[in-house]
Amino acid sequence: MDAVKMEKVLAKASPNSAKCKSIAIERNLVPTPAYNTFWKFAAERQNIFAKQIQGVGNGASLTNDPILQVHKFTNAYRACDRVSQYLIRDIIYRDKFDSRSLFLRIILFKLFNKIETWDLLESEFGTITEENFSSEKFSNFLDKQMEAGKRIYSNAYMMASGCRNFNVRRKHQAHLQLLDLMMKNNLPCKVQDSLSMSDAYEKVLAYPMIGRFLAYQYVTDINYSNLTDFSENEFTMPGPGADDGIAKCFFSTIGYSGADVIKIMTERQEYEFERLKLDFQQLGGRKLHYIDIQNLFCETDKYCRIAHPEIKGISGRSKIKQKYTPNKIPINYFFPPKWNIDMDGIYGA
Repeated sequence: MDAVKMEKVLAKASPNSAKCKSIAIERNLVPTPAYNTFWKFAAERQNIFAKQIQGVGNGASLTNDPILQVHKFTNAYRACDRVSQYLIRDIIYRDKFDSRSLFLRIILFKLFNKIETWDLLESEFGTITEENFSSEKFSNFLDKQMEAGKRIYSNAYMMASGCRNFNVRRKHQAHLQLLDLMMKNNLPCKVQDSLSMSDAYEKVLAYPMIGRFLAYQYVTDINYSNLTDFSENEFTMPGPGADDGIAKCFFSTIGYSGADVIKIMTERQEYEFERLKLDFQQLGGRKLHYIDIQNLFCETDKYCRIAHPEIKGISGRSKIKQKYTPNKIPINYFFPPKWNIDMDGIYGA
């Protein structure tokens, strides 16, 4: 479908999106062929998740898509990924914690974003709370783990080292001192008292080494808990990967920020799945939210490196680094109770 025809399709909003229709016509948001790919990828990746959770097929048999068979992509819903599931189930809801300890647990886990590092810390110090947290003791312990050859960080959106900010040699020492600073400044209470997600975001963003995208990720993680109860469709902040995906899905976004595009895509999801005759399986009755659309733009950027190599985007990257390898450790899926997810709908009859 050429750009002109596709633009006309985009201008047709769903019945409950009159505002979106007006913006699309007036501001000339022009999609590329990758726009359809975005929705097809979202539906197929969610189909794979549904098959996995219901025990239907494994490996390459989960999909006929040759790109998805070979390469690793995160889930359509951010909360379904293994690390997010660990955060929700084992960090946040494993037990009842006071608000300060809960905040500390969430940020400490996300600083490293690695399940194995958390397990190491709790095996040494026991259930982590504010009472037994010590940036000095935790730093010394992690020093020894690194000297033993352990990797303590994941590769996902890593923070700046912060060594100069805190006058230390290793970044984990700076990151733990950053958490110490947050606790001393009573950031848990300040975030909890925030009137909106954007308000909480600004409070987190004010700290050293935390950029806009990372602050948005942290506030989203905090919002999985009962510390806050913001709508995930209130605020969004796209990262570099999402910006690249947006650039690949649209010839022109004149007059739109990346956040604007994410909001419009969220509004249009049901219309677009219907237009493309895609059977998108919602997560137990939950639609895609801003954080999921943001994430899907990141994954679409990667997918398009093979599916649409002629569309260069911003970074110009042409390869997908990670290959798909099945993880045989099962996940006992659990979601924030306030979402009211229909678990029977997820697992099937």
